Amino acid sequence: MNRFATLPLLVFGLASCALAAYADSKPRLNDTLPLKEVVISATKTEVTRNQIPFNISVVNSKTLEESVETGVLSILSEQVPGLFVTEKGVTGFGISSGSAGTVNIHGIGGGNRVLLLFDGQPMWAAIFGHHIPDAYVASDAERVEVIRGPGSLLYGTNAMGGVINVITRKAGEDGFHGRGRLLYGSYNTQKYLGSAGFKKDKLNVYASLNHDRTDGQRENSDFYITNGYIRLAYELNPHWNVSGDAIVADFKTVNPGALQTPMFDNWAKALRTTYSVSANNRYGSTSGSIQAYYNNGRHEINDGYRSDTQPRTYLFRSDDYNLGFALFESFSLTEGNLLTVGADAKQWGGHAWNANNDGSVAEIIDKKVNEFAGYAVAQQTLFDRLTLNAGIRLENNEGYGNEWVPQGGLAYQFNEQATLKASAAKGFRSPNLRELYMYAPANPDLKPERLTNYDISYLQTVAGGKFHFEASVFFAKGDNAITTSMIDGKPLNVNTDQFINKGVDLSFSYRILPDLRLNGNYSFLDSDVKITSSPKHKAFVGANWTSGKFTVAPDFQYISGLYLANNAETTENYALLNCKIAYKVTPKINLFVNGDNLTDASYETYLGFPMPGIVVLGGIDLKF
Repeated sequence: MNRFATLPLLVFGLASCALAAYADSKPRLNDTLPLKEVVISATKTEVTRNQIPFNISVVNSKTLEESVETGVLSILSEQVPGLFVTEKGVTGFGISSGSAGTVNIHGIGGGNRVLLLFDGQPMWAAIFGHHIPDAYVASDAERVEVIRGPGSLLYGTNAMGGVINVITRKAGEDGFHGRGRLLYGSYNTQKYLGSAGFKKDKLNVYASLNHDRTDGQRENSDFYITNGYIRLAYELNPHWNVSGDAIVADFKTVNPGALQTPMFDNWAKALRTTYSVSANNRYGSTSGSIQAYYNNGRHEINDGYRSDTQPRTYLFRSDDYNLGFALFESFSLTEGNLLTVGADAKQWGGHAWNANNDGSVAEIIDKKVNEFAGYAVAQQTLFDRLTLNAGIRLENNEGYGNEWVPQGGLAYQFNEQATLKASAAKGFRSPNLRELYMYAPANPDLKPERLTNYDISYLQTVAGGKFHFEASVFFAKGDNAITTSMIDGKPLNVNTDQFINKGVDLSFSYRILPDLRLNGNYSFLDSDVKITSSPKHKAFVGANWTSGKFTVAPDFQYISGLYLANNAETTENYALLNCKIAYKVTPKINLFVNGDNLTDASYETYLGFPMPGIVVLGGIDLKF
């Protein structure tokens, strides 16, 4: 047996020994994910986790704040079982060629198969057909909810493999409060954060500003980004409140090319903006929301050249947008009953062209797509133990017509500490503009990709609520997968491939001592096809120990069976040891140093882009 194959068992074996040794310690609030924790992404209204039949992970604000990562996705890749994100350097994912940030859940991802949301609104680049990973910032998030499986019933297209919903922050206390962070370290990497909240009477305001930059571990791999966010909310009366937010991400990334085929002058600049407004209501037995959103991007890209080619004589430019309107209302008709009905309308599209050096323009695409949908979800709890959930969605796309999306499941609560769940759900993804209309393989007759997913999960809380454990198994069958094939000697995007993915997810969190907590996860994926960016084995275990003014937080991640290319015969296997040490100077001043890849492991998650060795960042956190 491969010596790495026993590592996940060893990790969880050690954790189990720790559990047995410290079963009498006292818990603290908010350290675990109790069964009664309230989540919203799986129903669009507040429901406890033990009533939701579907697999959902929650990463809370404490975990987000303790990380030195600016981007949400890097944190999720460690904390959420079954979820993996590709990376290419010290910080930043990039855009266009040479970019990382591919998100896969249970082997489903890439090409916008996992939907990323910001307070329930989809954010992705319509021209490129994928999300913009650098636009999701941890300082803006109160928590992140991840649906590990199809979410198309509520969110429609692009939620085929799962949903990542960033729930944004708001001021939690009256008056003015703020936070600042400064970091500096390896490869001239710099990170600056400032955030502030203000709450008075019925007004709530929160704003943040982030700036990251690095020279990168390779020549021609520098990156910078500035993210800004502001949210305003006002309570009109005890039943209605209104809110609005704006997000800006301005960045530039340089692609050095794969190590074997270096690129020169390959860079991309992007400006992404998002705006939304919503009105929310809550009465005794009803609650709901009306939301309108608009996000767009402007991009300028130089595709660069290799040593054996000439510099480009043009720049690629594009404008894209994604606008929508969504409403839903939930009704509690009888005791234990919840009925949610909703509708949404979306239009996404964009314009792309090559701006030649001589001033002329070569048009590539100028298209838009309209989608309309309605859905209904009913949930009923019987005998205070059994919760049944079923729903249906009808989505109409002007290109291919109607798509029916059913979903159902049940959750049985044995007691307040144990719950068994089972669900079946359909997911789908509409073809994006690039696949439909851009470049040689374009095919305007493509149909949506589809996925049917089945899962069973068991959640257990023991030791007085100090230890939480979750295990799930899943089986997913996909068809109509869009691939590029050679037809009559020419490349063409076609609906052909079928695949079957199955596997296991495990996760735990445990407060061992008042000042020591552990958390970890493990996932196993088995697929009948080779899937890039989806490891067969993925394990993570982290600890957080506080003694006096010092806090030590080591963690360990193990990846095995990671294909870097579809036709690869070998896989990438690696293990990473990281550690953060912090010293609390005063209750409002915290000094820290963070080391990643302390064993100097050599590895890649994106073919041709080796990750850096030891990376050290030091900084200061300030609160006021």
